Amino acid sequence: MKFALNIAQIVISVILVTTILLQARGTGLGATFGGEGNVYRTKRGLEKMLFRSTIFFAVAFFALALANILVPQS
Repeated sequence: MKFALNIAQIVISVILVTTILLQARGTGLGATFGGEGNVYRTKRGLEKMLFRSTIFFAVAFFALALANILVPQS
């Protein structure tokens, strides 16, 4: 059981890193100092799906980490 949780956590972490890196398009240090003109814009389409899937995978990663701690070693 512990081995399966470890493998699942590794897979979820790779997917989470991928979704985070796919979101990082167009953002950087220049946007911090006013490089980007729009203050507020809505997420649409693929960007919205990536945002929601990042939240889902972050929660799943946290749940797996918690389960990994609570499950006794066999």
